Amino acid sequence: MTPDQYCQEKTAASGSSFYYSFMFLPPEKRRAITALYAFCREVDDVVDECSDENVARTALAWWRMEVAAIYTGKPQHPVAQALAPIVRQFNLAQEHLLEIIDGMEMDLQHQHYADFKSLQLYCYRVASVVGLLAAEIFGYSDRKTLKYAHDLGIAFQLTNIIRDVGEDARRGRIYLPLDELQQFGVSTQDIFDARETKGFQKLMQFQIERAQHYYQQALAQLPEADRKAQRTGLIMAAIYRATLDEVAASGCHVLQERVSLTPLRKLWLAFKTWLKN
Repeated sequence: MTPDQYCQEKTAASGSSFYYSFMFLPPEKRRAITALYAFCREVDDVVDECSDENVARTALAWWRMEVAAIYTGKPQHPVAQALAPIVRQFNLAQEHLLEIIDGMEMDLQHQHYADFKSLQLYCYRVASVVGLLAAEIFGYSDRKTLKYAHDLGIAFQLTNIIRDVGEDARRGRIYLPLDELQQFGVSTQDIFDARETKGFQKLMQFQIERAQHYYQQALAQLPEADRKAQRTGLIMAAIYRATLDEVAASGCHVLQERVSLTPLRKLWLAFKTWLKN
């Protein structure tokens, strides 16, 4: 199996909404974004699948060395090998790849966040940075597009957090800012015990409104000249916003269920958005 084939299998196996947006890219850019996404999955899996924190930290430290090796041309892992020519071709910054690892390491340091400001740093590292790298791969002519990519990344991560409240709680994590739980009269134990109070419903509506604000802000900042180049990001936005809408329409029962779109609906949204833009 070649490094590119490994990345393709890693991406397809994840079942992520991102996979559907990659399908419409030309081969060269599809190969690049697939390798980037596979890298994100690899370092994310370190945190999600390692029950021993010391083992996880050691694995992330190894990935930091692999990132360095990507830029010297001597990486060992197939994902890193696939990325080596891509970082040069698309001028992807080494510090951005390291910041993604920094974000994953935050999951080892924090089970919860005191306020939105501290959560925002996490969202920046695990999502906005990926958006900035993706923007380089897709191409742009106006630097305002980077602001769009940054805010769209925040919107995506907030959507993930909203959708996965129950799933994260079962892993012992709460990403909803603690001061906002207090504001709506929700305790951490309510979250861990999956108690869906009236306060929780109001809390989730507040979270959804903030995520929608970031989508609106991001899309408003995308220059018209770069819409065609950034169509892949617009496809992702369409799928993620539809997921957010489904969470709201279902009554925000995220403590006990995980809302997801069918593959057919994701494909339809991707096709419709590609044609529209």
